[in-house]
Amino acid sequence: MGEIIAIMNQKGGCGKTTTVVNLATSLAVMGKAVLVVDMDPQANATTSFGFNKTKLKHTIYSAISGEVSIKETTFRTSIKNLYIIPSNISLSGVGVELSKLDNYHIILKNLLKDIKGYFDYILIDLPPSLGIITINGLVAADSVIIPIQAEYYALEGVADLINTIDLVQNRLKSPTPIKGILLTLFDTRTRLSKEVFNEIKKYFENKEHIFKTIIPRNIKLAEAPSYGKPCILYDQESSGAIAYLKLAKEILNLENE
Repeated sequence: MGEIIAIMNQKGGCGKTTTVVNLATSLAVMGKAVLVVDMDPQANATTSFGFNKTKLKHTIYSAISGEVSIKETTFRTSIKNLYIIPSNISLSGVGVELSKLDNYHIILKNLLKDIKGYFDYILIDLPPSLGIITINGLVAADSVIIPIQAEYYALEGVADLINTIDLVQNRLKSPTPIKGILLTLFDTRTRLSKEVFNEIKKYFENKEHIFKTIIPRNIKLAEAPSYGKPCILYDQESSGAIAYLKLAKEILNLENE
């Protein structure tokens, strides 16, 4: 049975989607069967794999609304072992629709239950908010990765994020352990990045796992989505691609400990 990992942070610009796309690709090239579930109406993960979000007939919204089965919304990417359930702007109103249902929080979990066994990893790209879509993602997930950018306001809002995870655990009886804290957009040339990293270590102390792998600020990571490619396909020698391969290895090693 595969592991479902939600990638979340309510702050935009922290490398959340970049992490989903490049971690998923790295795991796939290592031979793991991987599914990306794009739960963000902005659909950046979808376009990062070369899909035209405006021309998609079926998306995750189609499955949530009951229009088609979850299998009918699952597409192969150009990368061996890697599949995606895409998104588009139609997902933006799903929060209102789900809020009318008694079991609104388990819709995604029930959908993924039918296909979870086909994959080693399912990565959920959640929107930069703490609304109903995010709650669905947390309930569906087995664990959470929190990317935090190496910038001045890095820890702003993290308490709210942790509180949301605790809320889901306590009120909805759905524990979702934090798999790890991932430092992103790290600039080795600046003292600020190093200071932020130290603050993150102090903030989480020994309560949460902090990944040894640090994702650098890298132009190739920023450029790759405009070509509809993960960074490893755009420039496999770039520091960004190498870092995500290293992260994938670290996650695989965690499973074996």
